[in-house]
Amino acid sequence: MTLIKSISGIRGTIGGRTGDTLNPLDIVKFTTAYATFIKGKKIVVGRDGRISGPMVRDVVCGTLVGMGYEVVDIGLATTPTTELAVRWHKADGGIIITASHNPTQWNALKLLNSDGEFLTAADGAEVLRIAEAEDFEYAPVEKLGHVVVDDTMNDRHVQSVLDLRLADVEAIRNRHFRVCADTINSVGGIILPKLFKALGVEYEILNGGCSGQFAHNPEPLEKNLGGIMDRLRKGGCDLGIVVDPDVDRLAFICEDGKMFGEEYTLVSVADYVLSSITSETSSTSKTGALVTVSNLSSTRALRDVTEKHGGRYAAAAVGEVNVTTKMKEVGAVIGGEGNGGVIYPESHYGRDALVGIVLFLSSLAQKGMSASELRKTFPDYQIAKNRIDLTPDTDVDAILVKVKEMFAQDKNATVNDIDGVKIDFPDKWVHLRKSNTEPIIRVYSEAQTMEEADAIGKKLMQVVYDMQK
Repeated sequence: MTLIKSISGIRGTIGGRTGDTLNPLDIVKFTTAYATFIKGKKIVVGRDGRISGPMVRDVVCGTLVGMGYEVVDIGLATTPTTELAVRWHKADGGIIITASHNPTQWNALKLLNSDGEFLTAADGAEVLRIAEAEDFEYAPVEKLGHVVVDDTMNDRHVQSVLDLRLADVEAIRNRHFRVCADTINSVGGIILPKLFKALGVEYEILNGGCSGQFAHNPEPLEKNLGGIMDRLRKGGCDLGIVVDPDVDRLAFICEDGKMFGEEYTLVSVADYVLSSITSETSSTSKTGALVTVSNLSSTRALRDVTEKHGGRYAAAAVGEVNVTTKMKEVGAVIGGEGNGGVIYPESHYGRDALVGIVLFLSSLAQKGMSASELRKTFPDYQIAKNRIDLTPDTDVDAILVKVKEMFAQDKNATVNDIDGVKIDFPDKWVHLRKSNTEPIIRVYSEAQTMEEADAIGKKLMQVVYDMQK
C-alpha cells in the first residue's frame, strides 16, 4: 500500500487498487473533499512534468468543474509558481500536481489556501474527514464550472523574482556568470532558462526536457548528482544548479565540482539577506529584531550565521507549513528547510528555488567570490541522513516515546519532542521523525565530521532496530 494521506495532501504510486494507490477514484474523492472544504468559486491547478501529470490534471479539473468551480489551469508550472498564481488570480485555493522529489511512478495533490500557502494542520485534517465521510455534493448541470487556461504565470513568476528588493540584477549581469543546471526533465527546464536569460547569465541545461522521464533519482542529493558534478569538474562554469521536479528545492555545486552542500543553500542566502539588512541600518534594535527559522532537522550553521549578524534563530517542526507558521509567529526575515528550501516572505511564504538562485547569485556578484570561496566563510558541519524502512506493523509512536525516555535523564542532552524526537548534545545532534511523505523514519544527525554524525545516527537506528525485535 503506497497511498499516503496527510494534512498536506494525498500522495501515492500510480495504478493499482482503489484505496491502496493513487488512482482516478481516489483522486476524485480527495479533490471533491478539498473543493467542499474550500467553499469557493475559483481554484488554480498547476503540475510538474511527471508522466502521469496529464491524467491526474484531467481528473482533478473535471472533478472541480463537477463541483461548480472555475478552474484556472496554468499548465506545466513549478510549485512556487502555482502558489503565487493563487494570489495573482485572487483564487480561493490551489492544487499542485506533483510528488516533489519522489521517483517517477509517484504523484500527489498538494493543497493550498487562498493565500497560496499549504493548509494548516487543522484544515488538512478537516479535508481528510470530509473525504472519509464522503460528505459532499456535486453541482447540477446548470451550475457546472469551467476551465480557463493561463500560460503566463511562468513569465510573471520570473519577473516577480527580478523585482525583489535584494535581487541585484545589475551586479549579476556585470559578473557574466556561466552556470550549468540539472532540471531533471521536469518544469525546471521550462522556467530556469527564462530566469537565466533575464539575468544575462550564460547557461547550459542538463536533462532540460519536460518528459517526466527522470534522468536519475530526482532528490537533489550528492549521490544522485554525479553527472552535473562531473560536468563542473571539466571547467568552464562558475556554478552548478540543481532543482527537484517541482523546483521548490535547490542545491548548488561549486566551480570545482564539489557540492556546496544542500544544507548550506538556506545558510548562504540567509547570510546575504541578513548582511544586506544590517548594512542598511545602524540601529541596534532593528538588528536585534532579525529572526531566522528552519526546521529541527536543519544545520546549526543557520543559527550561527544569524547570531553573527546580531539576530535570533528559532526552530520549527519539519514541514513547510510548520516553518511558515513559525516564521509568521516570530516575524522572520527569511527561513526554510535544510533540504534546499528557501522561504523569503518578501516574495511569498513558500519554498522557491528561483528566489534562492537570484539571491545566491546576488551574493556571489557583490562579494566577488567563487562558490567554493563563499562556502569557506560559513561554519562547517556535516549532516548524515539515514532512514529506517517501516512495515505496516511498526508502532512508530511507541518507538519514539521509548527513545525520548532513554535520553530524558541525560544531563548532557536536551530532548525536543515537538516533531518526533530530537536529541541535542553540546557538539552534535540526532533527530528521528516519521516522514509525512514516505513509509519511513528519517534519521538526521549532525556533527563536526561526517564520521561522527553517521555514528550517532546509526547508534540511534540500532536502538530502534533492537526495539523491533
